[in-house]
Amino acid sequence: MQNTFPSRSPELHVSGEYDWTCEVIEGFAAEDSGLYNCWMEGGNWKTISSERHFGNRNLEVVTNRVRTPGHPDPRAWTIVHRKPAVVIAAMTDDGKIVLIRQERIPIEQAIWEMPSGQIDDRNSDPENIKDVALRELREETGYELAQSGELVSLGHFFSSPGFTDERGYFFLARPVRPCPEGPDREEGESILDCRGFTSEEIREMIADNEIRDANTLGICATLAARGLLSLAVQ
Repeated sequence: MQNTFPSRSPELHVSGEYDWTCEVIEGFAAEDSGLYNCWMEGGNWKTISSERHFGNRNLEVVTNRVRTPGHPDPRAWTIVHRKPAVVIAAMTDDGKIVLIRQERIPIEQAIWEMPSGQIDDRNSDPENIKDVALRELREETGYELAQSGELVSLGHFFSSPGFTDERGYFFLARPVRPCPEGPDREEGESILDCRGFTSEEIREMIADNEIRDANTLGICATLAARGLLSLAVQ
């Protein structure tokens, strides 16, 4: 089954940096700000009011009073609006999956992950999103699609819908090969290692809690469900 992107996506409307003031408005703070333009799909959802607490080029924090299909009386909910992201499973011609080991300041740990990155362009369409995925792959791992390679869309997921609307797009890049020029990492990134792992090694790392990044666990589950990665015990 071919995956398609929605023609209107909340996660694609992101741009710029703003100096926020905390205010209560009628309507949707994120939409009014111009930085985020999120929409709710399905059912009778209505945002009654919104109070903006903080915002920068990467996220916005608001408290919304929302009427939902299951609760006609509005409820207050604090929400973190974040840019969408891409998550890439890079598979070599011998079937290994390329992972990076990256320092993550919020958890004060270095963990194994699939390469990933945020989508900055508020007007991104499916082709632009694919370009972002290939760029992040090159920058973080130093790998690129081989001449006969393909980038397969695997749908999307919500990273933590209890507090954020962040959406990640899954991709499988296969086969990949090392770039002649190597990785081109951003100054703020701290990637300590990058190498390929067999499916059996991936399975053992998940079982032993060595892989504990939600993006990576989610895309591994998707790959396994589609028969693209075997996580069965040998």
